[in-house]
This record gives sequence, C-alpha cells and structure tokens, in this order.
Amino acid sequence: MSNDRCFMYFAYGSNLLKERLRLNNPSAVSHCVGRLKGYGLHFGLWGDNVVNNWNGGVATIEESPDDVVWGVVWEMSTQDRTSLDKQEGVDQGLYSPLEVKVETEAGPLLCRTYRMNHFRPCLPSPQYKEVVCLGAQQNGLPEEYLERLQAVETNSYTGPSLLDKIKNLI
Repeated sequence: MSNDRCFMYFAYGSNLLKERLRLNNPSAVSHCVGRLKGYGLHFGLWGDNVVNNWNGGVATIEESPDDVVWGVVWEMSTQDRTSLDKQEGVDQGLYSPLEVKVETEAGPLLCRTYRMNHFRPCLPSPQYKEVVCLGAQQNGLPEEYLERLQAVETNSYTGPSLLDKIKNLI
C-alpha cells in the first residue's frame, strides 16, 4: 500500500495514541489494527544514564519466535517520514527503521516500524505506560493484550512528562 505519496507505519508504543503521533506527524490516519508475529514488546533505553521526554524506558521490539506484538497501522504522507524518523531518533542512532510484514484482517501489509539500537532494559514511567495503554484502548487492541500492557511494572516517576502536553489534546 505504500507509494510515492504515502506509506504504512506500524506503531506499537506511544504512537498507538493518535494525539501523540499527530504532535509531529499531522497526516497520520488510522488504517487498521495489526499484529507482528515473531517479535516481543520490551521497554528500555539505548544507553546508560539516558534522559528522555518520558523519564524512563520506551517501547521497542525484539525478535522472539513465539511472541506477538499488537499495534496500529497508520497511513502517512511521505512528507511526514522525515519527522517520524526524527521523532524516533534515527539521525542520532537511537532507533533504526525496519520493514515488517504485519498481519491484518484484510491480509498482510508491509509497514515501516522502528527497533531500538543498543537496547538496555529499563522500566517505563507511569506516564509513558498510560499513553501506550490509552492508545491500545483507543484503537481496540485485543483485551488480553491490553491487560498485558496494564500489567507492565513502572519506575514510579511522578514529575512532568510529555503526557502533560498530550492530555491537552485528548
């Protein structure tokens, strides 16, 4: 479904939430829910002593033959690819873009997604976890998957975060 005007993007972390993704990528339109087989969802950082907008670990995918990651396929203008790459820290070497086959009700789709480089496990902040869970609910991800997300342990951070900005949009 990708062409010279648009591409398909598979989101599994904070970009599940429409308001979060559209902060920097206004063309994003929800296409469908999908699942990525052979990968597991993990939370972490790309180095030691990292400070980020979420004050804790963020989502990535890691190969795991018996696992599955649910997410949302967004259709986006190719003009937003640069801003999406920047948001994911591709230019800084934090994440690398990856083309994956996502299973959907209408059949498989080739999508762009991102995988963290130099992954180190780190608990997410409660605010980051809340955005991921809100996005999963907003898009109707399976209840058992939502329960898995809600069970993720957090680092108990209580200060300001990017969620404050997003809540004004919800």
